Amino acid sequence: MVNVEEIRDYAANLLKKGEVKSVLGFRRGSASAFAEPCTITDVGEATSLVWDPTCLNNLTLYLVKDRKQQAAAKNPDNRPVGIVAKGCDSRAIGVLLQENYFKREDVVVIGVSCEGTGVVDPRKLSAKLKGRTASRVTFGGADGINVSVYGDETETVIPAREILADRCLECRAAVPALNDVVFGEAVGAREFDEPFHAAKEAESLSADERWATWEHHFDRCLRCFACRAVCPMCYCPECVVDSTTFVVTLGTSAEEKANRIRWCERSANTSESAVYHLTRTIHLAGRCIDCGECERVCPVNIPLRLLNTKLEKEAFEMFEYQAGHDIEQASLLSSFRDEDPNSFIR
Repeated sequence: MVNVEEIRDYAANLLKKGEVKSVLGFRRGSASAFAEPCTITDVGEATSLVWDPTCLNNLTLYLVKDRKQQAAAKNPDNRPVGIVAKGCDSRAIGVLLQENYFKREDVVVIGVSCEGTGVVDPRKLSAKLKGRTASRVTFGGADGINVSVYGDETETVIPAREILADRCLECRAAVPALNDVVFGEAVGAREFDEPFHAAKEAESLSADERWATWEHHFDRCLRCFACRAVCPMCYCPECVVDSTTFVVTLGTSAEEKANRIRWCERSANTSESAVYHLTRTIHLAGRCIDCGECERVCPVNIPLRLLNTKLEKEAFEMFEYQAGHDIEQASLLSSFRDEDPNSFIR
């Protein structure tokens, strides 16, 4: 089992020695049993760090935010950043390193093993508790999650399969391969669902059934862009739905405004939402590490993970490529092997 005190001591020691300027981790949330991301910069704050099945977020997002802040700062602090990273988080860091977004010496990876389970899905837990609110959620071994609710502090063991996030049910690497230190036990393959289980089920439907399903989801999309905002791979300075390079001045005519290039409108209609989501999915080909954050934050519960894992599955089956597993490996779309399919492009 992960010893939280060891994580706290390690983080405090990094800050004390000045080896990092800050540590990204989790602390107990103020509104519920779920942990929340935090940035600690003082040794004394290390005691607030926690690790349990409610540590949902992919903290790599905050490495991206830090890099953007440093780029805009007059006097940037270029010391490394420490980060508490799950297996999927470490793969996200690996992708950013492959893309030279920052250097390996810019980050200290405090790896934590998800061991035999993973993180819980808040929606699944809420449905399981039937309206009651969890006050405490802890690891209960390989087969269960311990849950207490407000008004009844007796722990109930819920089978892990029933409340784990879908990404954890299909996870192939519960231990972060990219790390400076790892806390917790190294485990092998989990005995839940096979990799790409959900994508394979979706593929079993007919083309008409698949389109009807996604047309329904695209119609419900609010175009809030929460999926984009939470993804550590969406770090582009200009997105396909934004037009930051088109400068409107007093002399810009109405015709110029109307005729400017628009790859995708921001309006929430079915066709434009389809363009947005499919463009974003293709942009993540060979880059998505299946952290499931896009699906977790979607306010209307669109199963966005299915789109991304479909291409992740294709990359694995056609090119034996797994995003973020090997930082020395070239990214999927920047490499070609003689044995790759599609001989017509040789």
